[in-house]
Amino acid sequence: MFFPHGVAALTTAPDLPRFTLGKVFTAWSLDPLLTVVTVWVAGLYLCGVLVLRSRGDHWPLGRTFSFVVLGMGSFFVATSSGISTYDTTLLSVHMVQHMVLSMFVPLALALGAPVTLALRTLPGTSTRGPRRWLLAVLHSKVVAVLSFPPLTLALYVISPWALYFSGWYDASLRSAYVHEMMHVHLVLVGSLFFWPLMGIDPVPGRVGWPFRLVMVFLTLPFHAFLGVTIMAQDSIIGASHYAALRAGPMGAWLPTMASDQKLAGGILWGAGDLVALVFFAVLFAQWVRDSMKEAAREDRRLDMLERRESLEALRQAQQPE
Repeated sequence: MFFPHGVAALTTAPDLPRFTLGKVFTAWSLDPLLTVVTVWVAGLYLCGVLVLRSRGDHWPLGRTFSFVVLGMGSFFVATSSGISTYDTTLLSVHMVQHMVLSMFVPLALALGAPVTLALRTLPGTSTRGPRRWLLAVLHSKVVAVLSFPPLTLALYVISPWALYFSGWYDASLRSAYVHEMMHVHLVLVGSLFFWPLMGIDPVPGRVGWPFRLVMVFLTLPFHAFLGVTIMAQDSIIGASHYAALRAGPMGAWLPTMASDQKLAGGILWGAGDLVALVFFAVLFAQWVRDSMKEAAREDRRLDMLERRESLEALRQAQQPE
């Protein structure tokens, strides 16, 4: 079943059937703007892969799967499936969407290495053309500031507090445009934080492996504290909007606002820790692989030095006294 997008954001009393897990897969509400963005971004990535393959260059299938299927696929599901249909009806459903957009999607996109793909496929050189333009952006002061690790951590930590404890979330419930921009914002802030930590691309802001683990570790208490705060507070987030829904035809099946908010806080707490464990696993695997590559390079360097010393010793032995 398809529902017109924005039905819950633009009206005060939409009439949606009882939410169940099955509604995630059947109650779709395609967002025209975000659907177009999804198709274009995924399409451009696939075009880049085809360009590489057409000239005989290799591009790992895992990167394509991560970016197109896991990254953009999850973005599409979070913004167009039943999750999107009910995200302004139940705060708990919105919180699932929040976690997908702010954590899982940025990780999957980063592992797809789109910047590396663009640098290998864009026309031009390092001094002219589109490739030069991309390099200029990557080396610009704006990108250097936006990728500064303490700043990205602060943005990642502060944004959810600003979303739920200011008028921002209420505005997203009243305006479809603000609602869409909130989705984009969650992905962008998550990408700014996680891309330099876990991505493969040569982007500014990359730090040593121990510091990357510390940065991810710092997000654990943040999610737990925010989730507990949402669960424990007496005031209801988006109270007027959710009260209006319960005064309408959906009041027969909607849970109480307090119980839904407690569930939303629990989702934020539990899902944040769970996804963070995935991040730790990815970081550890990347660290091990990088260490193995570094060890292989060091072995080659030592072998080369040993061969040089052997040749030098042989030449000296062959010289007449």
